[in-house]
Amino acid sequence: MYGLDPVLLCGLAVAALFAGFIDAVVGGGGLIQIPALFQALPRELPATLFGTNKFSSIFGTTNAAWRYSRRVAMPWRTTLPAAVAAFACSYLGAMAVAWLPSAVLRPLILLLLVGAAVYTFARRDFGAIHRPQHTGRREFAYAFLLGGAIGFYDGFFGPGTGSFLIFLFIRFFGFDFLHASAAAKVVNVATNLAALGFFIPHGHFLPVLAVMMATCNVVGSLVGTQLALRHGSAFVRKAFLGVVSVFILKFAHDTFF
Repeated sequence: MYGLDPVLLCGLAVAALFAGFIDAVVGGGGLIQIPALFQALPRELPATLFGTNKFSSIFGTTNAAWRYSRRVAMPWRTTLPAAVAAFACSYLGAMAVAWLPSAVLRPLILLLLVGAAVYTFARRDFGAIHRPQHTGRREFAYAFLLGGAIGFYDGFFGPGTGSFLIFLFIRFFGFDFLHASAAAKVVNVATNLAALGFFIPHGHFLPVLAVMMATCNVVGSLVGTQLALRHGSAFVRKAFLGVVSVFILKFAHDTFF
């Protein structure tokens, strides 16, 4: 398959499995899958690897969104406008991959990640209680704007989208970590679907490899969702801080070294 030896294929399968687990809890699976794909297939176009990653991720994320919706009272009035805006802007972000160097975003993303981590760590009650804020037009406007911004980022670059969504849903809408994670999955499905609407028709994905990784991603998603639902917001908060810390180290390394 694509000239890969069995060891590399197993490595991509494990990466997809772990990415599905992380995505289901707090987002951030792209931090695992994208570097794994670039390492295993260095001769492929970046857009092709991003498309393969999106195809794999959408199945695990959809599974997580469905399972959350069965156990958590989904905040649809906030989630749906965010998902619609994210869908539209994710397609634009995917188009931008072809002409805008992703490296220009790294310093900014690093600063945002550090800010999110410091804010969450400093406020022990952040995301502990589900206390939704805003109603009516303000809720719709905030959700639409934030969904659009995150959607463009996910279509263009991707890693950290789930974590940013969780932070924003808590900070601006008063969700707890569990509800924020559930809402983030719905928006993530929309962004992945829109990005695939660009990548697949343009041939920017590897079908057989993508299906193999998608299967592993779903298995990881099943485990991650079960743990998040069983242990609640406290567990998701710890996972959020852990994943964001890894993101900070990764982005700092890629930016300065």
